[in-house]
Amino acid sequence: MFEDKTLTQKELWYALEPKLFGIGTESFVVGSLEFYLSYALLNKKLLCLDMGHFHPTELVSDKISSILTFSDELLLHVSRGVRWDSDHVVAYNEELQSVFNEINRAEAFSKVNIAFDFFDASINRIGAWVIGARNTLKAILVSLLEPVELLRKVEREGDWAGRLGYLEELKSLPFGAVWDRYCEMNGVPVRDKWISEMRVYEKDVLSRR
Repeated sequence: MFEDKTLTQKELWYALEPKLFGIGTESFVVGSLEFYLSYALLNKKLLCLDMGHFHPTELVSDKISSILTFSDELLLHVSRGVRWDSDHVVAYNEELQSVFNEINRAEAFSKVNIAFDFFDASINRIGAWVIGARNTLKAILVSLLEPVELLRKVEREGDWAGRLGYLEELKSLPFGAVWDRYCEMNGVPVRDKWISEMRVYEKDVLSRR
């Protein structure tokens, strides 16, 4: 599956993106996760998981490792659902972090194609893009800071209390200093300094369009 890894070939790949719609129907709905997942696996197509396309109580993070067990690659649309269905600006929340923890624990960053798919017509588009991108990068950073080998070790030893204990302790470990240093190394604003730059861009560029 997906033997040709050249960029030209990748550009020609087809991905199927399921979506929660047809609410109220009790039978087959084209575009459902079950249909597209089955079709993609059978026909060697990429499956796309859009984080804004599922029921509010349904977690995309729970699906990643299962899908990668049977598919070599996966397309992820980083987004945020609002109630039943939408694609809104990515907030840094528990589900966003869980998605990237799952990818990192499965050593699957080379298998998951990450893309943004969000919008919000009520706010500055540049602000929406920066907020979503920075939150996504923060989640990736936090996942990479997780001591995965330690967690695997205690799990192999059957130390379930230890595993849960480490997972809980990780939640309160600071990552802000690492994030600030990452921003400095890449020449981008640290903390909230990007907001003033966005306002200047909005005044000098966007307002003239």
